[in-house]
Amino acid sequence: MTATPPLQRAVYVVSLFPCWSETFIVREIAALIENGVDVRIISLKKPSETLVQADAQALMDRVRHPGSPLQALAGAAKAFLRNPGAVLSTLATVVAGTWRSPAVLAKSLAAWLRGLEHIDWLRDFGPQVLHAHWATYPSTAAWTLSRVLRIPFGFTCHAHDIFIERQLIARKIQDAAVAVTISRFNVDWLSNRETAQARDKLQVIHCGVDLRANPWQPDGRAPLQILTVGRLDPIKGFATLVEALALLAARGVDFHCRLLGSGPLDADLRALAQARGVAERIEFCGAQPQDVVRRWMGEASLFVLPSEVAPDGNRDGIPVALMEAMATGCPVVSTRVSGIPELVEHEASGLLVDEKQPAALADAMQRLLEDAALRQRVVGGAREKVEREFDARKEARRLQDLMEGIAHAT
Repeated sequence: MTATPPLQRAVYVVSLFPCWSETFIVREIAALIENGVDVRIISLKKPSETLVQADAQALMDRVRHPGSPLQALAGAAKAFLRNPGAVLSTLATVVAGTWRSPAVLAKSLAAWLRGLEHIDWLRDFGPQVLHAHWATYPSTAAWTLSRVLRIPFGFTCHAHDIFIERQLIARKIQDAAVAVTISRFNVDWLSNRETAQARDKLQVIHCGVDLRANPWQPDGRAPLQILTVGRLDPIKGFATLVEALALLAARGVDFHCRLLGSGPLDADLRALAQARGVAERIEFCGAQPQDVVRRWMGEASLFVLPSEVAPDGNRDGIPVALMEAMATGCPVVSTRVSGIPELVEHEASGLLVDEKQPAALADAMQRLLEDAALRQRVVGGAREKVEREFDARKEARRLQDLMEGIAHAT
């Protein structure tokens, strides 16, 4: 039996690179490169963030950002001259699938153009596989390029691109050579609401953590130090956390909470903390480099992420920050939302409560802060769970195996 030849060249399509919050994509790409794959990256947007994680900075020489609108139009024209049928067909499909929302249509057409902008470079580079993260604009660009260049494509869908912005997702699942999502919850959700093909075709590959960068360190943690990390957005449930911290303070529980992240709810959360009398106990730290996050994660005695379903239906997938905390030996509390119970098993690798329940959240935090035997039990189970199912290198290897299968199928 002949072994499948190794994958040599792949192109990732993403919305923005570098993006400080998408460390999971960086880890996946780095693992593929470590395995010998020459990975290049197409970013649909120009770089715009001031905070660039060191791991992402190391990949910048592999990234192609968009040029001028004229360059994008020239790329589309060249693609049309080479393969007019495919170009017109993809354009018609994008328009037909998004015209009901003018804003989505405009962004989809921009993604379509910004993908075709790189047509000459792609022909020269010769990728065997195109892969996109997010089932929105990046996968629209990757799907278009796949049709025009006749290269197999895949995509990974996560959270908002499933629950809020389902742009041609049934068609993309149908056409993708490799369709991936990050939880069984997502498979069931898409199967029931979008296409029955999702149940058979979607592969679950987790966004994992780098276990070497998140070493096991359960001892020597600062007592009563609570940590939470995430964008200050409704889906993270930080308002519920502030209410729960106020309940802890009213019970006489001593603590200090570091809240790492930035976002639209910053001012509202500060005002809520002030109104509930816990502003002095919550340190709003803003977005921080990954090395700072890891250092504070190694110091905290408790990690809390009370994810919830937002009024518009948006929600987390499986937050990577939870995986990182569990890998280091920090006990975790989270909620029964989306795929989180696939990571955090209640009483075995952490504690889970129902969403939007401050009293239940306060009870769970207090239990872990005060019960040393419970902490010891759940942190051991958490590390085992992450090593078994959420190791970034193992998950990237699984994805690479799928890519190799489609790269050499023809």
